[in-house]
Amino acid sequence: MKRQIKLPNSLAKSIEYIKNGDNSVLREILFKEQKGFCSYTETYLGRTDQKDIDHFNPLKDYSERNSYLNLFLCKSQWNKEKSNKWNKFQPALSPLNTDFEKRISYNKELKLFEATDENDNEAMHLVKLLKLDDYDLSVERRKYIELTMELIKHYETPEIYFQKVIQGNISALKFIRSLEKEFEVSIWNIIPEIE
Repeated sequence: MKRQIKLPNSLAKSIEYIKNGDNSVLREILFKEQKGFCSYTETYLGRTDQKDIDHFNPLKDYSERNSYLNLFLCKSQWNKEKSNKWNKFQPALSPLNTDFEKRISYNKELKLFEATDENDNEAMHLVKLLKLDDYDLSVERRKYIELTMELIKHYETPEIYFQKVIQGNISALKFIRSLEKEFEVSIWNIIPEIE
């Protein structure tokens, strides 16, 4: 998982989430700002995916619950699983934290994310809350990275390969931060903004 960035001039800042209401405009803005990717799994949110607006802090008494800085677009499964165990993993590191990628590191050997410091409770809790160390996801990530390694051999550079994937079938791209660490390429910067 990569650090999430909220835009200071986002149109979503003036839109508040409406419980049981029409949040399609807000969902579309978040989709564009996240370049079409789930904020937690870094997999593309395709047409057939249920795209949930997740309240990172889901507590009803949290005063900023429905504000832009607390809202992330994600795959429905992750939203459901996270909501059911929020209280168990508190306090949790915010995906917006400026030192997020120092505190949550990618383990190349195990193909998963973990707290850089085992004494960092906020980071440890976030890993458990979002299942960043999920075994099944690490197996899927490993297979995807191995396939990518094979395919990259047919291109001059990893950058050219990722440009081709992004241009040809962006929904085939996933696990961006892992790929960036594995191939030392800034993939997020190659992905164009969604108009």
